[in-house]
Amino acid sequence: MTRPFRFGLQSYAAESPADWREQAKRAEDLGFSTFSVADHVIGPGPKLAATNHPVQNVAAVPAMAVAIEATSTINVGARVFCTDYRQPVMFAKELATLDFFSEGRLEIGIGCGWLQGEYEAMGVPWDPAGIRLDRMEETLTLIRQHLGDGDVDLRGEHVDATGFTGVPKPANGMPPIMIGGGAKRVLGIAGREADIVSLNFDNSSGKIGPDGVGSSTAALTAEKIDFIRSGAARRTDDKSFDDIEIEIGAYFTVVTDQRAATLEQMAPMFQLEPEQFAEHPHALIGSVDEICAQLIERRETYGISYVTFGATAVSSVAPVVERLAGT
Repeated sequence: MTRPFRFGLQSYAAESPADWREQAKRAEDLGFSTFSVADHVIGPGPKLAATNHPVQNVAAVPAMAVAIEATSTINVGARVFCTDYRQPVMFAKELATLDFFSEGRLEIGIGCGWLQGEYEAMGVPWDPAGIRLDRMEETLTLIRQHLGDGDVDLRGEHVDATGFTGVPKPANGMPPIMIGGGAKRVLGIAGREADIVSLNFDNSSGKIGPDGVGSSTAALTAEKIDFIRSGAARRTDDKSFDDIEIEIGAYFTVVTDQRAATLEQMAPMFQLEPEQFAEHPHALIGSVDEICAQLIERRETYGISYVTFGATAVSSVAPVVERLAGT
C-alpha cells in the first residue's frame, strides 16, 4: 500500500513568544501536517557541547500547549518525548490534557532517551539501553491505560500505578502513537506497538556524530525496515506492517541547483562518500524537482511517507510540501 505524503515541521527554539506562535501558524498555513518539538532540556555549557546537540530553549509540554492555542487544524507533537525524564502518571495526564485542549490534534511520540550528557547534567540515571527500553514499554502501557477505558492497573518493574481512572479522555479516541529509534530492539517494539515509526540514527554513542549518521545509510535503513516488519508480525491488535506509517527526519536538507558540489562538500563531514550521502535517507539535497523525485523513490523503496523538516528549512521546502502533500 502506498500512503499519501504528509510533512512535519520540527522546531527547537523560539526567539520570542510571538515567534513561536508564528512558527506554528506558518506550518499550518503552508500545509504541513504536524508541528513538533523535540524533548531536550539543558542549555549551553560543557555537557551539551560534548553531545554536539543544538540548544532547545523551550520545554516541550508548554511549547506544545502554546502551539495548540496558536493553531486550529495542524497536529501537534513531540519527536520524541524521553520517557526517562518524567514521572509516568504525570506524563500521561499531561498528554491527556494536551489532547483535550487540542480537541484531538495530538500525536504522542516517545523514545527511551539517548543523549547521555543531558542525563548526566540533569542527574538522571543513565541506565543500560535495555532497562531504558523496558521503562519505555511500561510507560506506553500506562499511557494507553490512562487514555483508554477502565481503571489504571499497572504494577510493573518500573511503573506502578493503580486504583484510578485517567482523565480527561481523548476527544477522538486514542491519539496516534509514534515510537522513534534506530536500533534493532526499539524498532521491533515500534513495529509491534506503534501507529507511526520514526526512523532515527542508532544513537548508542550517546551523542551526535559520524557514527550515528553512518548507522542510517541506505543499506542500514533497509535493515531497519526489516526490524519494524519483524516487530509488526508480533502485533496483538488487528494491524499489520502495512498499517504502520513510516516517518523520518530530513536532517540534512539543502534546496540547491548545485547538488553535486553540495554533496562533495557535505559528505566528508560525516565520513561518507558523496555517493553514499546522495542516497542517505536523512539527506535531501538538490532542486525542488530533484528532492521530490528522491522522496517518491524512497517511499517506493522503504515505505517512508511522512517526512519531518527542521524549522530553518521551512521556506526552502515549502514548494516540496505544496507539490507532494496528500499525493
